[in-house]
Parts: sequence; structure tokens; C-alpha cells
Amino acid sequence: MLTDRQRHEAAELLRSAERDVTPIAPPSDAYPGIDAEDAYEIQLVNIRHRLAAGAEVRGHKVGLSSPVMQRMMGVDEPDYGHLLDDMELTSGVPVPAARYCHPRVEVEVGFVLGEDLPGEGCTPEDVLAATERVVPALELIDSRVRDWRITIADTIADNASSAGFVLGEGRSPRGLDLRAIEARLTTDGGELLAEGRSDAVLGDPARSVAWLARTVARFGVPLKKGHVVLPGSCTRAVDVVAGATYTADFTGLGPVSLSFT
Repeated sequence: MLTDRQRHEAAELLRSAERDVTPIAPPSDAYPGIDAEDAYEIQLVNIRHRLAAGAEVRGHKVGLSSPVMQRMMGVDEPDYGHLLDDMELTSGVPVPAARYCHPRVEVEVGFVLGEDLPGEGCTPEDVLAATERVVPALELIDSRVRDWRITIADTIADNASSAGFVLGEGRSPRGLDLRAIEARLTTDGGELLAEGRSDAVLGDPARSVAWLARTVARFGVPLKKGHVVLPGSCTRAVDVVAGATYTADFTGLGPVSLSFT
């Protein structure tokens, strides 16, 4: 367990790394006693800093939602981070890759809430009832930690390695099997980079959203109408190359693209 001073020091290191696009050594090296509670508090220090500067919460993202990634990190549940309005990207507007330290893209079935979600006891059925639409999404992830050399505490402290997101139009979840959405990620040259299926996310991405609602409720945080939730990637993450366009195509949902300069 860290002191408040150490938590604020770690937050400042991560904030400076993002601002200066200069990755740092893992916080877990500098603060060997760091645990998940410390890491979430560090994340919140930086989120509050950005909110005070005018940003607004747009939603949340879930990370480590596949059993493979959980085993790799030595954990038995996902983690989460915040999505802010200044992180939302647009398909038709190229993004400077040099703005980020180690950018990667992930393919996700996003949820846009039409109603507030319950917290404690939230179920996948509650998620479906409250979802206005599910959308094709690309999450831009980035690690402010050098060479992605991260532990679970490092990525949580670093806002679950989140950096940006872009959403497609999507549709109502009614009549759509959310466990069987096929996803393919290609470049503008047509090269297939990754493919997967939505049930890679805890067997059902709605389960991931329900987990998030129950988890953040313990901290007094609601998932509200209008919020976006990214439940975790259907595929492996792919390194960004400047000059490339990445398109994720989902059966039943359609495509979404993101370009980099």
C-alpha cells in the first residue's frame, strides 16, 4: 500500500509521460508495494486532473477481458479505465501517430447506453435492456510505460492503457446474438491483421459490461444513459504504423475505420 504522496507522485510521472510523449519506467519498479487499490487511486488522480481542465466522462473501457490476457497478467478478473470526451476520435480525421508513445488498435463491440445501468447485481440481461445500440468500435490503446513492460498495477494506474476510441453507427442489440459477431481487422491495402469473435470477451461482451457496472458501483460510480462502454477486444492488439488506415468489419454491425499520419 502506498501513501497519498506516493500515489500523487506516480500520477504526475504518468501525466508527464503522456504530455511529453516520453514513456517512463514501470511505476511498479519505483513503488514495489503498489497494489490494485493504489493503482485505481492513481488513475483517479489523473482523471480528476483532466476533468478539472474541462474534460467530461464519456464512458468506460474494460481491459483484460479474455482468459488468455488474465493468465498473462496473473489476475482472475478484468480491469477498467475511463473514456473522456477529448479521447473520442473521428473516422474521417487522420490521427498523428507521433502524439502517442506506443499506439496500438483493438477491435471491440461497443455499447451505447440508452438508460442508466443498475450497479450492484447488474446482469447481462440488464445490460441488454439498457443498451440503445451496439456499435463497431476501435480502441486506440497506448502505454505511457516504456516498451509496454507492464504489470496489472501499471496498466490500471495508466488508465488501463487507454488513449482514444472511434465508434461506428451500429444498431439495436435486439435480435442480434452478441456472442457470435465475427470481426476482421484489415489495413487500407486489404491485408488481414487480426480476426476474432465477440465471445472472446468473457464469453459474451454483455457480461463484461455487467461486471463493470457492479465493480464501479463499489466506488459510487454509475454507468449512465449516453455513456459508451468498450467491453474488451475481440482480437489481439495491432501496432499502429503512421500512414496506415485500419478498418474493423463486424458481421451484423458494419465497419469502422481509423487513419494515422
